[in-house]
Amino acid sequence: MSAQIIDGKALSRHLRTRFRERVGALAAHGVQPGLAVILVGDNPASRLYVANKVKACEECGVASFLHACPADITEAALLGLIARLNAAHTVHGILLQLPLPPHIDMRRVLEAIAVEKDVDGFHLYNVGGLVVGNTIFPPCTPYGVQLLLETTGIEVAGKNVVVVGASNIVGKPMALMLLHKEATVTVCHARTRDLAQHTILADILIVAAGKPGLIVAQMVKHGAVVIDVGINRLPDGRIVGDVDFDGVRDKASWISPVPGGVGPMTVTMLIENTLRSAERCLERDAEVGHPVWDAAVL
Repeated sequence: MSAQIIDGKALSRHLRTRFRERVGALAAHGVQPGLAVILVGDNPASRLYVANKVKACEECGVASFLHACPADITEAALLGLIARLNAAHTVHGILLQLPLPPHIDMRRVLEAIAVEKDVDGFHLYNVGGLVVGNTIFPPCTPYGVQLLLETTGIEVAGKNVVVVGASNIVGKPMALMLLHKEATVTVCHARTRDLAQHTILADILIVAAGKPGLIVAQMVKHGAVVIDVGINRLPDGRIVGDVDFDGVRDKASWISPVPGGVGPMTVTMLIENTLRSAERCLERDAEVGHPVWDAAVL
């Protein structure tokens, strides 16, 4: 019997409908949520990702401010732009599209983004918050995976969860979030020996390695839940994940497709974090009686 499909597109559509209600509630107080997106250079994949994020903002009623910067922008100039966005009352979230050119110190630039506007969840404060379970903004992709599991009714507590991939963007934060849900978590990475001996024990297998077809049916136990975070473009133009979908779906109980699984949720959780930031800002303004940030023309 084939696995049931974890439909990220359907959940994203549902959430974005709800988001419009929250945008309306903010509008009643004179607030429009705003997301500033910084794109450095002309990477085709980055341009596509940014276009999808801007489109999602428009769909949900969130203002988007795109700042397209040349690839040779200096680090000082980029930091100056971030400082202006940090001070802008109309901006509630700042997204710095990665990767950056090699002459720019990525960590320094990410840490320049105000914690209150770090809707990607990459600032050290938010990353550290994951360790104690008190982050302001969870990283969008792990956040989306967590919500997919919750809304599907998949219990995490007490389960053996294997995360394949130990990146700072997905693997590590995903493991921390699952630990807080009382799962028993194993993290595998490029130097893990005999990957299959770990994956075959997983009740829930989350794969974010960036290698098409890495996980095949023989590596998955019957009835496992399989979440495929990978997005890979093959030479023939097809988009596939890290999991052999056709082979694994006959063994898994649930499986997320690529495309249409985790991908739509990543963008949706970016909007969720931006709305949360706007709501937090409104609460702070109400407490002090005036805007926390100075207005700026963008």
